[in-house]
Amino acid sequence: MNQPVAHTVITTALLRYGLSLGAATALLTGCGGSQLPLSASPQGMSPQQSDATTSYQVLHTFGGSGGDGLSPFADLINVKGTLYGTTVGGGSNGTGTVFSISTSGEETVLHSFGAPNDGTNPTARLLNVNGTLYGTTSAGGANGGGTVFSMSLDGREKVIHNFDYPYSFPQSGGVIPEAGLINVNGTLYGTTSQGGAVVCGGDGYYCGTVFSITRSGNEFKVLHSFGKKTYDGQTPYAPLLNVNGILYGTTTSGGTNGRGTVFSITPAGKERVVYSFGSSSYDGTTPFSALIDVGGVLFGTTSTSGAGHGGTVFSITTNGRLTTIHNFKGSNGSAPLADLYSLKGVLYGTTSAGGANNLGTVFRLTKVSKAMVLYSFTDGSGQEPRAGLTAIGGTLYGTTFGAKIGSIQNYGNVFSITP
Repeated sequence: MNQPVAHTVITTALLRYGLSLGAATALLTGCGGSQLPLSASPQGMSPQQSDATTSYQVLHTFGGSGGDGLSPFADLINVKGTLYGTTVGGGSNGTGTVFSISTSGEETVLHSFGAPNDGTNPTARLLNVNGTLYGTTSAGGANGGGTVFSMSLDGREKVIHNFDYPYSFPQSGGVIPEAGLINVNGTLYGTTSQGGAVVCGGDGYYCGTVFSITRSGNEFKVLHSFGKKTYDGQTPYAPLLNVNGILYGTTTSGGTNGRGTVFSITPAGKERVVYSFGSSSYDGTTPFSALIDVGGVLFGTTSTSGAGHGGTVFSITTNGRLTTIHNFKGSNGSAPLADLYSLKGVLYGTTSAGGANNLGTVFRLTKVSKAMVLYSFTDGSGQEPRAGLTAIGGTLYGTTFGAKIGSIQNYGNVFSITP
């Protein structure tokens, strides 16, 4: 199996067939569907199961009516007290939606992807710029390789860029954008998980790109093709972060140890590897999440490895000094895929696996010595959250993907949790 097909198999398995990250990866490795390792470690933390003050509520269950979306993958965003998000499946064409939902749970499908030349299967969070939403789709469009789109708050959508066809090489403009966009001084910046000008490894796949695009879509530039230099990162899945005019991001592979990187890039395209994961047996590996900035220090998660083998929460300075501040080991969560969220000095996040039922958790982290599982998901309350959290007031809102190894139990939900 060549690498572009392999990456598409992972994406398809994650998005359409409800497999966990470990199960999808096993399709390629022949590991028989095993999940990411959940073995315990004496160095892993053992937080309490839940906080007595936590209140969890399901606001909406997807797939309850014809044309509703299925399986949300990305963070919700708050626009004047209304939440907006995407689903990778469902809708009138079966290839994903944009939806809005009130804090009381009233949901509206604003757009169904999949019309001729429209994008399909959005995996990324939306971006609000002065009342217009911008996003990406991981597939579809005029060339089949995904799109950048704009949309009004009432659902009028326009494709403003089409990426290359996935198997037409070289894909110098990038292909399969999995991440959302950021706005820096009126220009949008994003990443593609594949494509670019450089072949990585011996299987013929291209390593991904960083790109910029104007909000009209008239000017599109590839700023960096990953793999152009020795030990560069490869295959970015997360949105970028603007810190004082420099963009920071993560790649899931590549770097000195082949286990992923933190990188920085200027708007002019000058890129450097800030940190290479996998430098020791206790280091985290394979970061899928974006970074967040808390007081000039960046925070993120890795989906695997660390002392507990279930991933980590880390902090890193802009000059590359990394500290692992929490290890997941299964009972306290495992395989975090989503961005962290900072609220009043506390970090909140989700894990896609682990917890009391191995269906994922919501957790909070206040300092190195204190972490707590706020909620462990169950068959009835949602499963496998792939997205991070968003706050309105003191309440956090999130989504669950809604799938489980072996069978699809539901198609995900929107939930609220008050810590």
